[in-house]
Amino acid sequence: MTPAPAPAPAPAPAPTPGGAGPRAPTGRREGLRESGSGLWSAGAVAIAGLIALPILAVIWVALNPTENIWPHLLSTTLPRYLGNTALLAGGVGVLVAAMGTGAAWMVAMYRFPGSAWFEWLLLLPLAIPAYIGAYALVDFLDYSGPLQVALRESFGWASARDYWFPPVRSRGAAILVLASAFYPYVYLLARAAFREQSGGSYEVARALGAGPIGLFFRVGLPLARPAIAAGAAIAMMETVADFGVVDYFGVQTLTTGIFTTWLEAGNAGGAAQIALVILGVVLVLLAYEKRSRRHSRYYQSARQPRPILRTRLEGAAGWFASALCAVPFTLGFLLPVAVITRQALANPEAWFGPGLGRALVHTLSVGGATALVTVAAALFMVYGVRMTGRRLPRLVLPITTLGYAAPGAVLAVGILLPLAALDHAVADAIWGLTGWDPGLMLTGTGFAIVLAQVVRFFVLAQSAADTAFGRVSPSLPMAARSLGRSAGGVLREVYLPLMRGSVASALLMVFVESVKELPATMLLRPFNYETLATRVHEKASLENLGDAAPAALLVMAVGLVATLVLARTNLAKRL
Repeated sequence: MTPAPAPAPAPAPAPTPGGAGPRAPTGRREGLRESGSGLWSAGAVAIAGLIALPILAVIWVALNPTENIWPHLLSTTLPRYLGNTALLAGGVGVLVAAMGTGAAWMVAMYRFPGSAWFEWLLLLPLAIPAYIGAYALVDFLDYSGPLQVALRESFGWASARDYWFPPVRSRGAAILVLASAFYPYVYLLARAAFREQSGGSYEVARALGAGPIGLFFRVGLPLARPAIAAGAAIAMMETVADFGVVDYFGVQTLTTGIFTTWLEAGNAGGAAQIALVILGVVLVLLAYEKRSRRHSRYYQSARQPRPILRTRLEGAAGWFASALCAVPFTLGFLLPVAVITRQALANPEAWFGPGLGRALVHTLSVGGATALVTVAAALFMVYGVRMTGRRLPRLVLPITTLGYAAPGAVLAVGILLPLAALDHAVADAIWGLTGWDPGLMLTGTGFAIVLAQVVRFFVLAQSAADTAFGRVSPSLPMAARSLGRSAGGVLREVYLPLMRGSVASALLMVFVESVKELPATMLLRPFNYETLATRVHEKASLENLGDAAPAALLVMAVGLVATLVLARTNLAKRL
């Protein structure tokens, strides 16, 4: 676009750092900007502030508690919480790196029986919440479970004194369950990294005498290390945030410490101080993930790289490769589905149990509201940042990623304390003015749960929206603006019709994560307010897996639909 003619040529005034001040519409961006762009800019900043508010509230409450129990925590429970959390995160990080990288290497480099199926079956554990995997593993391995019963019947053992069996509810079992649930994070990234490598590198290595093990450790692993480290860091952050698994196995971590300090000891300040420690751990993991990406990278040539030719494994080698890939799939998906399905079929009356329908309605309403609000806010924010061109919205954009890094229990602390104060103030004001007691309108409903989940999963919608906006050719909105459409009209009539698929995917992702969310819902739900996730946890904690099975199946079904959509999307991109 050429500059607009002026009666007397003169240089345009220099822009101020904040974007204010008179500026002549002499550039493309200025020609397309309208006077109302300040509304979009202010809205983007307000949304970023809302996402950051719970984190700031946690920091404020932790540094200004009504009762400082920090010395007590340091001398009693905090070292145990921190030690268990570190052992869990470290163990899960090592195990997911081994499971995810090994599976990705096998399907990317070899052809063996079932390799085409395993390529997508290995994604399915993403559909199973880790806490459901924990319930299934205990049910299968416990003294009254099918495995120990079969062992006693086969060898004639009469009681547990006649044989040794590893403890089921232990820290090691928790690591195994969490790794089986989270290894797909490493698998997805490592598989993509292996496929992007050039087949010429492996051909040269083979010519120099490298065998299969040498190819992995000298070529494949060094080039894929950034992706593996990133996936392991994500899995470790999810481990730090987990509540359902560690609570069921009786492992005291920082997350369970928040529940104990807040709900049992009644000390919100102490819970905020533990939440602050969790934030510190998560920030360390984020820094590690970014550092691994920055200092380990490789570059491809400008020409299209030669694809890797997968080697066919025959006979025992092929079946051994199939067995290696079947192990994580069985632990992460097949075992939980089989156990929960068996429980549901053995207890058909549980489908008509009191409270299941209400929990389903609460789950759908909270998940639907979360998805709609999150995606709408993300679209508004990303479009506002792209359209306004001001520096402040662009600077605050990274703040919105903090919500996903913060565990649900941390966000619950940061949301409930200020929201409860606001709720009581509003109720008192209405009572004083009208004499009518409205009750707790914010914390007494599902509003607080929706707000926490919007903050938690905002980055998912934001990433999808940013990618979708980037795929739209700039000439289309420019043409619409030249025809007199406003910024809002361009969004409605140009962008949204072209982004329907991405918007639908974002809605689905946020909805599924909302359905599976447990810690924030446990802390923020009103009295007698159940969702499918809380119902599963409560019934299973009472050793009543039969009543928990229908709700667990519903949660898994929702997750499975989303995982299949993800697999189909990846397949479409590959083709």
